Amino acid sequence: MCGIAGFWSPVPLADTGEVVGCLARMALALRHRGPDDSGTWSDGRVGFAHTRLAIIDLTPTGRQPMADEQGRASIVYNGEVYNFAELRRELEAAGQRFRGGSDTEVILRGYLVWGDDVIRRLRGMFALAIWDRARRRLVLARDRLGKKPLVHGWHGGCFFFASEAKAILAWPGFPRRADLSALHDYLTFQAVPAPATAFAGLSRLPPGHMAILEDGKLRLERYWQAPLAQETKARGGEAKEEFLALFDEAVKLRMISDVPLGAFLSGGVDSGAVVASMARAGAGRIKTFTIGFSEDAFDERAVARLVAERYGTEHRDYVVTPDAALLLPLLVWQFGEPFADASAVPSYCVAAIARREVTVALNGDGGDEALMGYPVYRACRLSGALDAVPAPLRKGLAALARALPFGRSSLTMLRRAFRFAQEMGEPRHRRFASWVATFADADKARLYGDALVELGARSSADLLAPYFAGDAPMEAEASAADVANYLPNVLLAKADLASMAASLEARSPLLDHKVVEFALSLPPETRLAGNRTKAFLKDAMAARLPGEILERPKRGFAVPVDAWFRGPLRAMLRDTLGSAAAKARGLFRAGEVESLIARHEGGAENHGNRLWSLLMLELWHRAWIDPAEPPTRPEAPPLHVA
Repeated sequence: MCGIAGFWSPVPLADTGEVVGCLARMALALRHRGPDDSGTWSDGRVGFAHTRLAIIDLTPTGRQPMADEQGRASIVYNGEVYNFAELRRELEAAGQRFRGGSDTEVILRGYLVWGDDVIRRLRGMFALAIWDRARRRLVLARDRLGKKPLVHGWHGGCFFFASEAKAILAWPGFPRRADLSALHDYLTFQAVPAPATAFAGLSRLPPGHMAILEDGKLRLERYWQAPLAQETKARGGEAKEEFLALFDEAVKLRMISDVPLGAFLSGGVDSGAVVASMARAGAGRIKTFTIGFSEDAFDERAVARLVAERYGTEHRDYVVTPDAALLLPLLVWQFGEPFADASAVPSYCVAAIARREVTVALNGDGGDEALMGYPVYRACRLSGALDAVPAPLRKGLAALARALPFGRSSLTMLRRAFRFAQEMGEPRHRRFASWVATFADADKARLYGDALVELGARSSADLLAPYFAGDAPMEAEASAADVANYLPNVLLAKADLASMAASLEARSPLLDHKVVEFALSLPPETRLAGNRTKAFLKDAMAARLPGEILERPKRGFAVPVDAWFRGPLRAMLRDTLGSAAAKARGLFRAGEVESLIARHEGGAENHGNRLWSLLMLELWHRAWIDPAEPPTRPEAPPLHVA
């Protein structure tokens, strides 16, 4: 796993020494992604920087930036290509001769033989850049599901790219300005959805895309798209066997490593399925890692032990007491953009603990979106069925629900039921967004100050409209929307940045693109059988996992943020959101923010997720927008574990 960065200039930059120094600054900003080695290369017009976390081919032949012997092409690459051995055999048969054993060299030589089509042949997670000297073209690419990030932008006529925005911002003179439209969407979706970033002038390459810079013009080309909701098809009784074969192959491919390897193990089906498959593949005694909290509602250690005991893993579980006030500066720096999923805290903690013993960890990310593990899909099924009710009647019932008295902003189950009823008259995509949004449109209307008020006229929910065409079951459309948006923008961003903060490589077998394609091809009634979420996966794993895990209600990887804001983080929250600097931004109405805090502290309403969103946004402004220079990486605070 690595960090990559670089630039393209329309004319050669004059001071070669200064260019190398600027590339070194970009590499330094990404050192957490690759502490084992770093390198730079430039011909004055194009420059690459790289930091390396050595996983495959630990010899110097794996160093980057890498070029072929004739200098026809150069590459920087971040990720793992799991079918590189197979591709290497094809290339050797085509006459290519290799100097080392890295997957980087396989991609480079594959480009020389197959051109851009090499990207379509890769099975894994990656973000890369290739400079084709002969054709004077720069090719960027990102993996199909968006596991590895890639950001790009223009400044002063030059083009820049990097694994993380912070590396581009390290280039002298690159501006740092907040994109208010992107922040408007962040408040709905917990993170800024691609292709935007929180910084004006910087964009995110969407998953499954290439960006080709040629003759000074950049064009995007999609090379892969997840199957649409309309493309599901019935499968026979052999579907589970076919899925298990694909899944076991994906797990086995991700066990290739020249460094110590383990797995994250929660109390859920997904991570348990991964550990079970690792054991079946003959992985020996697997190292597994679980963290819990002193609050029983957030502690899954006892359930995780059921899988650890069944498969005889070398299990480690810990009670973590994170000092969030000390940890937040590191996370704000690490994510580099406002990020409102509070599970980033335990994600970093478990990665930091695992890194003490392993360099690679497999996880269970991806099962909920493609295989319908979220309870919201049940609501979508019911709501989609109500489309048969005449629109005027639905709108009348929604108006009645809006007129009823209840805690207007409480995120209890009662609130969710009312929200469901209120949205009955809306288009499908707006219904779905309202149920999952941190701040719905009506919430924003009350909250926004002068700086954002005009943006409130645009519904962030409309970004999801292309996935809800109305000619497929609504739950299937919601699943496809989550795979394309929530998965890469929130969950995979969290997994990548939290693990990279600890210099740990995280691998996700359930997000192998062949596994995802198969899962999305299953009819929704197979994935969501009756009222039973993730039914297909649970049935497929019936012989491999304890029944207590298979039938447990869905629980996220959460932290007690609600209690934190009534206890240890209460003063920090008030001091930060009530500060003169926060009020001067004009983003929010001070009285509404104060009311939100007071209602939460009173205990009758729960606004933990919303307050976390506002807190992370203000801390991001303080770290990345207000100072004259980009911040340096804070020291990682000690983890209190037992």
